[in-house]
This record gives sequence, C-alpha cells and structure tokens, in this order.
Amino acid sequence: MTNTPLKVIVTRRLPEPVETRMRELFDVELNETDEKMDADTLADAISRADILVPTLGDTVDQKMLAHAGDNLRLIANYGAGFDHIDVQTALQRGIMVSNTPGVLTDDTADMTMAMILAVPRRLREGTMLMQQGDWQGWSPTALMGHRIGGKRLGILGMGRIGQAVAARAKAFGLQVHYHNRRRLHLDTEAALEATYWESLDQMLARVDILSIHCPHTPGTFHLLNARRLKLMKPSAFIINTARGEIVDENALTRMLRAGELAGAGLDVFEHGNDINPRLKGLDNVLLLPHMGSATVEGRIEMGEKVIINIKTFADGHRPPDQVVPSML
Repeated sequence: MTNTPLKVIVTRRLPEPVETRMRELFDVELNETDEKMDADTLADAISRADILVPTLGDTVDQKMLAHAGDNLRLIANYGAGFDHIDVQTALQRGIMVSNTPGVLTDDTADMTMAMILAVPRRLREGTMLMQQGDWQGWSPTALMGHRIGGKRLGILGMGRIGQAVAARAKAFGLQVHYHNRRRLHLDTEAALEATYWESLDQMLARVDILSIHCPHTPGTFHLLNARRLKLMKPSAFIINTARGEIVDENALTRMLRAGELAGAGLDVFEHGNDINPRLKGLDNVLLLPHMGSATVEGRIEMGEKVIINIKTFADGHRPPDQVVPSML
C-alpha cells in the first residue's frame, strides 16, 4: 500500500471512543451532525473516499457505486448485515467489502429473549395502562397472558444468534425447534436440545412462538409470506430481530388485526422506519426502533472491528472480516 494516508469517510456518528481512535490512526472525515447522508452527499463521499464506512441506513447499490472513484478500495461496513450494499458490483469494481460479525450475538439474543417474554405476557399493554393513568387496581382476570415454559419455540435461522437464543430459551423451559439451510452438528443439536425440521412449513404449523434469525437475501425476501403465515396457529406469536424484509408486513398486519395470530414483537420492519401505520395501534404488537444491538459495549466492539479491518487493509492485507461471494 502507499505511504500516503488513506482517506476514510464515515457516514454517521459512532461511539466517541471509536471516533477518537479513528482520528489517531487515519485521515478520517467524520459525520459530526449525525444526520443521515442524502443520496448526493453519499455519492460525493464515495467519489472522494479511499475507504468508506457506511451503516445500515446507507444504500450502497449499483447506482451509488457508479460514483466511486478509482481510489475507493474498501467498504468497511459498520454492522454485521450487508444487504444494503451491492457486494457483487463492488467486487466487480475491485472494491473489497468487510463487516463486523460476531460481536452482537449476545446483545441481539438478549433482546430477542426479552421480546419472547414481553409479548405473550402483554407487557406493552400493562405499561400503556399505567402511563395513561387508567389502572383501576388488581383484578383476577386482568391482562392475563401466557407462560412460555413448555411452549414450542421455532427458530428460523440457526447461526450464531439463533443458537444463542436457543440456549437462553432452553433455560426458560421452552422446547426448541429450528429450521436452517443446513442441519447443525448432532453434538450442537443435543447440547441445545433442539429439534430440526427440514420443512419450514411443517415447523410453522407446530410452534407457539417463532423467532426469526436468518439474513435478508433474495432467497429470504418474504420467506414468511401470507401462505406461510396462515400455517401458524392463531395462538402463535412472531418475534423478528433479524430483517423486516423476511416477513410480508402487510400480510402479518392483516392477520394480527383479524386475530389470526396472537401477537408479534418487531424490532425491524420491511420498509425501514416507514412502518405500516395499521401496525402501530395494535395492543398485541410490541414495536421497537431496531434496538437489538443497541448496547454501549456492542457498538464499541463493532467500531473496533471496523478499525481492525481498515488497519489490516492499510497494511496491505485482506481484512479479517472480508465479505466473500460464498456469503451472499
């Protein structure tokens, strides 16, 4: 690599310790306002950067990559998911892409477990009742929810996060079932006391709670479409801390409103922060603003991985978290 400092452009504010370290190591241009870059500003950044550090909210598609200068050689994504980046086009242009896998596993699994507990026990409804000053005192039949012990939890996607959820669910007495592209090693399956379902349709028809943990790819877009959602029991709950595009949000909303599903906990949405307004008023739905990875520790660790990827690249080596075609 050249001895000239590489120009690193970061699209959003990052935790202060991460930004401080970047200033020490690189010729870095930070987003001091933390306002999301519009298309023109992002295109300008891509045209000037040697290394771009985007986040989930930045769409780095084929059209945007057309603005890349010859100097852009690495997109060091701040986040594990990279479905907002056209990795194939980037690779064709000689641009490496890296991400930050692994550091958010426990944070996301914890949030998932919190929602698995909160939705069947109607915590949102209880909180709203108190905040609005409408609670009239204890009653034997008020706000009765469902215990989760002994219920069947279906996990869609049994990677790092799915397995971490399974371990937590086992401790709460849930029966763990899962569907995955590949079956887990039998030792792992035994340790988690997890039952594998080759057929997603058959698993959906039998579980009481479904937790989604697969990535968003062309193959998983609307994987849970109206037909598959209708396979689930009316008493079933859906938890999604993965990607909103995996679920047909309109179909899910219709079924929740019609009582064809018991409830949902959603931390992600099909159209980003443009949430279906018919979801917002439902008592049986817990909506969160993509908080699954929102811990101080996790976000700093993400930044540290970005720094390692950039530093390794600047030293003339492949980033340790390089996204390769087999991951797509």
